[in-house]
Amino acid sequence: MRVLTTLLTLLTLLIAAPATAQDGPLRITITDGVIEPLPVAIPTFVARNAAAADLSQDITRVIAADLVNTGLFREIPQDAHISRIGNFDSPVQWSDWKAVNAQALITGSVLVEGDGRIVVQFRLFDIFSEAPLGDGLQFVGTVDGWRRMAHKVADAAYSRITGEGPYFDSRVVFVSETGPKDARQKRIAVMDYDGANVSYLTSSDAIVLAPRFSPDGSRIIYTGYESGFPRVTVIDVASLQRQTIGGVDQNMSFAPRFSPDGSRVVYSAEVAGNTDLYALDLATGAQTRLTTAPSIETAPSFSPDGSRVVFESDRSGAPQLYVMPSSGGEGTRISFGEGRYGTPVWSPKGDYIAFTKQNAGRFHIGVMREDGSEERLLTGAFLDEGPTWAPNGRVVMFTRETAGAAGAPALYTVDITGRNLQRAATPAAASDPSWGPLLN
Repeated sequence: MRVLTTLLTLLTLLIAAPATAQDGPLRITITDGVIEPLPVAIPTFVARNAAAADLSQDITRVIAADLVNTGLFREIPQDAHISRIGNFDSPVQWSDWKAVNAQALITGSVLVEGDGRIVVQFRLFDIFSEAPLGDGLQFVGTVDGWRRMAHKVADAAYSRITGEGPYFDSRVVFVSETGPKDARQKRIAVMDYDGANVSYLTSSDAIVLAPRFSPDGSRIIYTGYESGFPRVTVIDVASLQRQTIGGVDQNMSFAPRFSPDGSRVVYSAEVAGNTDLYALDLATGAQTRLTTAPSIETAPSFSPDGSRVVFESDRSGAPQLYVMPSSGGEGTRISFGEGRYGTPVWSPKGDYIAFTKQNAGRFHIGVMREDGSEERLLTGAFLDEGPTWAPNGRVVMFTRETAGAAGAPALYTVDITGRNLQRAATPAAASDPSWGPLLN
């Protein structure tokens, strides 16, 4: 076979026909979890000038961390390498890499130019077939943005080997929490997907809940209590300018999300004691009531094509999940298992809906098809809630809180197979994550 044959032993795979060297990389659809990670060698990228010496090591370290943290790869320690890459253009010594059981090899170089730009080149090789996996790539950015260059390299390698879309070069917005549990202060924060480069968008003067990225990542919508009761608020990430929107007779509004094209917002509003879903056209300010049931409708999320909305409703007596046209309507129930369902969110690929489930004293993060079939629980704990999807629809991030007075919320990720559960790095307690789009 053309590509890294040990993937057959580390994943349960659905594989296309073998490709020849001229066909390019074999596309692989992963359908189950990791059995044994793929051995990959990542020698320190070659520094093409003195200014790149430290950066080449830092970039190599981040690339390795990105790949290893997926659970799909195992890095071969550099002190086990036989070959030493001193020149980016040097031929690959295939026998040396086979001797250390490498199945993939990533080589690269780093150049820092006088104007502060950084140029990163990389190549990916299949050691088994002794051939490159596609052409080499070059990324250009700023020295301050070196981590992004590393994420881009890791994204390209990940996608070529697995056939999955990239997700490392992305950001997450979340609620950063500090202080004791009975007097917790909350701020909206943004970080790189791996916890680096944290910045804060709001102060701790008012409660903030459930921030959500716009499709282009330039705005964040959230529920804010600046006025003393919950209102939908939009903040510009660059300027930090804020605007309250979605006032329905000056009543409470909450749980907002953008439409896939960013032109509309769907949210919950309480009017005359009843909570329904509303849609707001951001250009015109026109509002449309989407539901009219005498029950609580909340936590809406658009399908990727914008034609439908999945939401949570207690119209059946307990919270369940429903799907309706984005123009409104009665809705069709899709959850029928035991327990209570909430916080649904559509995968960016459109193939699954992630949700929170409470049953028998435990909380779970799960996924199901849009018709409710193939329900699968990925986690189970004292309190797991609020899933959000990575840009490639392969990984889910959520909030987990442990029992006890000292328990503080933290962010975790899990593969949609239910494997590779990991705690995400944050500087303090954190909740309500929303994974943003890939950066440009």
